[in-house]
Amino acid sequence: MVEIYKRAAAIKLVIFDVDGVLTDGRLFFDEQGREYKSFHARDGLGIKLLQQTGVKVAIISGRKAPSVSARMQGLGIAPELIFLGEDNKLEAFEKLMAALKLTDMQIAHVGDDLLDLPLLRRVGLAITVADAHRSVIPHTHWQTRNPGGCGAAREVCDLIMDAQGTLDQIIHRHS
Repeated sequence: MVEIYKRAAAIKLVIFDVDGVLTDGRLFFDEQGREYKSFHARDGLGIKLLQQTGVKVAIISGRKAPSVSARMQGLGIAPELIFLGEDNKLEAFEKLMAALKLTDMQIAHVGDDLLDLPLLRRVGLAITVADAHRSVIPHTHWQTRNPGGCGAAREVCDLIMDAQGTLDQIIHRHS
């Protein structure tokens, strides 16, 4: 765990996948074909708190849905840090790195499936959720206890804040 904390202490940007990480991976469609997703409030609060400490949060997802855009806007994630409908996640990653002038070691990625492998292999802190596809797990540094969409993102945020010495301040501020 010492190695994970060392890696987490260096993080300046966390990139989250959406389906299977910020959601449980299920897709809901109504009769008109509109897509709906379910997000955990605890994950959202963790993302907001992490941003308050100065760590930036980005989204790179292979799917594009208005519900995701609305949720990310509600969490205060800057529009230029949201990449939806990205078939090539590595391309979006390179854009983020260049725009924010960060190195691989300053970036964490949270993914759950094969499309996340290129990023998980690159970043300084590669994380997957408890219910990730088995092929992804060997390429990560840490795995959450909670499955995607059920508090896993909050675990990630808490880990990084704890490693950076900001979690106690955040807790104290809200108690």
